[in-house]
Amino acid sequence: MGHINLQNEMMEQLKTKELMEQAKTYAYDYIENLPYMDVSPSCEALENLLKFEEKIPEESSSPSEILFMLHKYGSKATVAKSGAKYFGFVNGGVIPVALATKWLTDIWDQNSGLYIMSPIASKLEEVCEKWLVDLFGLQKGTAAGFVSGSSVATICAVTAARNKLLFNQGYDVHSKGLFGAPKIRVVVGEDAHSSVWKALSMLGIGRDMVEVVPTDDQGRMIIGKLPPLDSKTLVIAQAGNVTGGAFDSIEEICTLANQASAWVHVDGAFGLWAAVSSKRKYLTKGLEKADSWSVDAHKTLNAPFDCGVVLCKDRDSLVSAMQASGSYLQYSDHRDGMLYVPELSKRARSVELWAVIKYLGKVGIEKLVDDLCDNAEYFAEKLTEQGFYVGNNVVFNQIVVKCENSEITSATLKNIQASRKCWCSGALWQNEPAIRISICSWQTTQKDIDDCVNIFVACRRLATPVIM
Repeated sequence: MGHINLQNEMMEQLKTKELMEQAKTYAYDYIENLPYMDVSPSCEALENLLKFEEKIPEESSSPSEILFMLHKYGSKATVAKSGAKYFGFVNGGVIPVALATKWLTDIWDQNSGLYIMSPIASKLEEVCEKWLVDLFGLQKGTAAGFVSGSSVATICAVTAARNKLLFNQGYDVHSKGLFGAPKIRVVVGEDAHSSVWKALSMLGIGRDMVEVVPTDDQGRMIIGKLPPLDSKTLVIAQAGNVTGGAFDSIEEICTLANQASAWVHVDGAFGLWAAVSSKRKYLTKGLEKADSWSVDAHKTLNAPFDCGVVLCKDRDSLVSAMQASGSYLQYSDHRDGMLYVPELSKRARSVELWAVIKYLGKVGIEKLVDDLCDNAEYFAEKLTEQGFYVGNNVVFNQIVVKCENSEITSATLKNIQASRKCWCSGALWQNEPAIRISICSWQTTQKDIDDCVNIFVACRRLATPVIM
């Protein structure tokens, strides 16, 4: 009887739309207050999270009270990463049309694994694949898989590369497995992103098996230090160092790799978008000569979370690596998204990506990228004027900042984070503590940057007497 009552109740909820209206009211309130929110939650907001700790309810709860609880306590414990003064972890903002699209697609609640599950998601994956290949100047026919982020995209690409390199040696991973497989070589820079190491580890390639190339003072692989490459080698290059933003010399690496029939993967989580800027595409010169790429749309492009992409020149290698079979799976003559990714069930993130690209167009995407990079240059210039030391060449959207010494740098960062008025992360740069700034949100203006420079100055002032 209880099940029938709940079913009738939920049917009524859909009919009246009262819950949707309540959620909309709360969402609008969040949007309106976002410009005035502290970037990170207060101590009180964090303490109020304890209100969510309870035994699992025996009976059904009030849906209105659930939404109210989320609004009253949950929204206060969010990080305002979509705002103008969040500069941590290369988290992008979100473009309004994409946010609205995400609301709509949440209502659709599509599973985009197969065409038959969601024709619209399948079609827009197909369209976005072609658009991305065009934007990045890649070879026509390059395949794209739409995943949660570049961490998963890297896993997909490295799997395809590993299997192909083994297949070229006459070894079929799908039938024989990895035990007893011939060796392949993996070459990475010593400043490779943690997601690269995670992908390698998950795929059975331990740190001791990897050939690490020394990097220069900007985190770029030193080409002269590359080991001789061969047809058993996977080289992972970087388009945008996660701390300083520098780009490996992709063209030089690809030229050497192509001569040796090695596979090149480009980790371009946020930096691959330099390819769409006439001012900064020199950073990605030779990009089309690689074999696979990983990139996020929820970073530089400001699409909503989560939206990552794996791109692979050899479509068959990606599909083979992500293979899925089962009599219940109904493949079609159209695009079936699960063929390109690990998941069989996945949300329709292609719809939001399509909305962002269609809204901005090539010109708008280029302006977005250039605005982020120009803001980074402006931020670095203003900090330098205030006596801060910028430790990297600001070529994209990343800035590495230091104070007079390591102790003051660390204390200043701690004060900045505690202020909750802007937020940056810390990092080690050339083995010393540094403040890491990532300019990622379309909302950031030069006025916001000026305000943040003043915060930096005040926080350094607070830090200096403590050390002395």
